Amino acid sequence: MMMIRRSADRGHADHGWLKSFHTFSFAEYHDPRHMGFGNLRVINEDRIAPGTGFGTHGHRDMEIVSYVLDGALAHQDSIGNGAAILPGEVQRMTAGSGVRHSEFNHAKDATTHFLQIWILPDHGGLPPGYEQKAFSEADKRGKLRLVAAPGGVDGAVTLNADASIRAGLFDGDETATLALPAGRKTWVHVARGSITANGQALQAGDAIGLEGEPQLVLEKGTAAEVLVFDLAK
Repeated sequence: MMMIRRSADRGHADHGWLKSFHTFSFAEYHDPRHMGFGNLRVINEDRIAPGTGFGTHGHRDMEIVSYVLDGALAHQDSIGNGAAILPGEVQRMTAGSGVRHSEFNHAKDATTHFLQIWILPDHGGLPPGYEQKAFSEADKRGKLRLVAAPGGVDGAVTLNADASIRAGLFDGDETATLALPAGRKTWVHVARGSITANGQALQAGDAIGLEGEPQLVLEKGTAAEVLVFDLAK
C-alpha cells in the first residue's frame, strides 16, 4: 500500500508572524482522513518571522522533535534547558508528565524554517526530558542517517516511542535503499527539493505512506532533504 500526501493538500495557517503547513490534523485544521499515521501524530512545516515566536506554552505525553532547515530556533523550557537549534541539529523534548517551553526566532532579518514533529510515546506520565544533537551534511549525504530512535542507538537522539527517524540528502545519482520490516508503517516526508520514492515523484512538502512494502528506494533527487519514519501501527 502506498498513500501519497501532496504538499498542496495539507492544512495551512497564516498568522502573519507564523506560516504553517499541517500534514495531519492540527489546531483549527481538522481532516478525519488525516489524523496521523501509525504513532506519528504531527508534522508541521513552520516559518517564523524575524523577531517573533511561540510564547511559553505547555505540552503533555508527547515526544516532540524539532528539525531546523534554515535560520535558528531559540528554545527555553521549564526543566532548565535553553539552546539555539541550528540547521543539521535535531532536538527531542519529552513532554511526559508536563513541560512548558517557548520557541523564538531572534534574528532581525531571517526567517526560521523548521519541522515540528509529534510522536505518541510508549507510556504516559514519563519524566520530562530534553536532548539535542548535530548531524553533519556528510552524515546524511547520499544515505539515510538514523537521527532519532529508541535507546539512542547509533548516536541518534533518544525517542521514548516505538518509532525512529532517518534523514538523508540526495542529489543527482545518489540513491538509498532501505529494507522495511513487516508489520510496520513507513512515512517519507520531503523537506525540500525533489526525489522519487518507490517510483513516485515527490516535491518539497510532499509525503508518501508505505505499508506492506518490502523496501524503500530513494533516487533521482534534486537538492533533496528527506525524513523517513519507521512507525508502529
